[in-house]
Amino acid sequence: MPMADVSQILKGLLEGCVLAVLERGETYGYEVVRVLAGGGFPDVGEASVYPLLVRLEQKGQVSFVRKASPLGPARKYYRLTESGQATLAQFRGQWAATRAAVDGFVVKEARNE
Repeated sequence: MPMADVSQILKGLLEGCVLAVLERGETYGYEVVRVLAGGGFPDVGEASVYPLLVRLEQKGQVSFVRKASPLGPARKYYRLTESGQATLAQFRGQWAATRAAVDGFVVKEARNE
């Protein structure tokens, strides 16, 4: 699949994935990027994640605190808010339904072929 096509699919899923990473516990932006890369999204970088974290904070779905860093300036450590937890739960339900619908078309076994 051409990269532009993958990017469009990923754009709609990235928010839910970032919320799921933050559900694991408080962490900073670069660590979110690292976890996403380790989970199968190696092309998702800081240029995508940091603006998304800002939007999530503006929507009240994440909050942050600044903490000292041993490697330089203080870091923002993000955590889910109650609103973010609710959004993640909604995303999971929507994802399950979407995945089932797509599998019905593209997974060979699902089509009884």
